[in-house]
Amino acid sequence: MQPDWQDSDLFRLLVLGVRDYGIFMLDPGGHIVSWNAGAERIKGWAAEEIIGRHFSTFYPPEDVRAGKPEWELRVAKAEGALEDEGWRVRKDGTRFWANVIITALYDDTGELRGFGKVTRDMTERRRAEQQLTDRRRLLAHLVEAQEKERQRIAWDVHDDTIQAMVAVDMRLQLLARKLPDEHRDTVDQLDGAVRSAISRLRNLVFRVRPPGIERQGLRDSLAAYLGDTAMPADIEYSLEREPGDDAAITIFRICQEALTNVRKHARASSVVISLSTVDRGFLVRVVDDGAGIPDLDPNAGHFGLIEMRERAEAGGGWCTVSAAESGGTVVEFWLPDVRP
Repeated sequence: MQPDWQDSDLFRLLVLGVRDYGIFMLDPGGHIVSWNAGAERIKGWAAEEIIGRHFSTFYPPEDVRAGKPEWELRVAKAEGALEDEGWRVRKDGTRFWANVIITALYDDTGELRGFGKVTRDMTERRRAEQQLTDRRRLLAHLVEAQEKERQRIAWDVHDDTIQAMVAVDMRLQLLARKLPDEHRDTVDQLDGAVRSAISRLRNLVFRVRPPGIERQGLRDSLAAYLGDTAMPADIEYSLEREPGDDAAITIFRICQEALTNVRKHARASSVVISLSTVDRGFLVRVVDDGAGIPDLDPNAGHFGLIEMRERAEAGGGWCTVSAAESGGTVVEFWLPDVRP
């Protein structure tokens, strides 16, 4: 048998029982006339303590002096509703960050009967957002510092070590011309070893500090890297807008690590890099057709999985490595677009 309750009774019980939201009514002057369990939990006052008091009780002294409570009622009355976020005060004097919606309530004759007020405690969300903002700011500084250090190392190797070895190479060539034939082969072998070392160092310089992403853009930088490594790969690029410098560098570095793994371990014949815009961020997939990774343990450091994951997580995103359906490996990661 169904309870013989009116719809209004059910609605009243629902409102009174909600604990995640403070829901209460104000009279036209802003005095509290009802109070639910959520309001008591969030603000700390019991119904018998707060009903009849003005709702400005919940506002910090500076907002009361500035007339904010009265201003909010005027706006809600003029526009029908008002939404605001800001500091509010609990019974014990502590502050919390609240999302507040005030709705003007009129009867059938158009007369203002009062206001409905819904309050939600957003303190934890605001703290989490602030921590994320701080983390992203720290990431930007770390990325900048890391890239500057990479640039310094690249310049040192290029301007010092490589130039010194180029000079040795030139002297060996001069020496080879002056030596008897029986000694020339030995010098030529030494010269070949020096040239090979110079080539490896130049490749190292490129890996440490590739052409500037800020000048070329992410797509062209990836294409240049693939061209220099002679890796057969396609780039599928469908970003709605270019990532900022910090995100672009992070994307490039993770792709670089993933491609290094492919080159060293996968024995792949082709790679596809796809970049797209998903969920207000950048989704990147690096898919190869190689032998796959036998051990997908994220602690398998020789595959660089830890570095890829940590780079993505430091940027507020995530990174996964899995087996492709048709064989090979899929590296997939996402970074948020933090620009306004």
